[in-house]
Amino acid sequence: MIHTYNYGSVSKALQELKELGFVIDFNINNSEFKSNPHDFEIVHIYRYEGDSNPDDEATVYGIKSKSGKKGVFVSGYAANSESDSARFLIGLSIKSRKGL
Repeated sequence: MIHTYNYGSVSKALQELKELGFVIDFNINNSEFKSNPHDFEIVHIYRYEGDSNPDDEATVYGIKSKSGKKGVFVSGYAANSESDSARFLIGLSIKSRKGL
């Protein structure tokens, strides 16, 4: 089952994922993630919602590879937050989600 949580800050979500072994930063180390998205799946989703500004909203993804590598990817909701890697999230499977 996919785990979705709301936290007071992105840093709290990142800290919990780090404690679970998600140590690779896929925002920076994204070459394997981008070239082989079929080898990765989203296993945790953490949403952060700003108090008043939609630009403060973000999602932290806990991503695991078939080979056991664990990492995180942080995606914002602002118009300037789009990146090649964020578009690759669409191609990733979400654990326990069927029929996509």
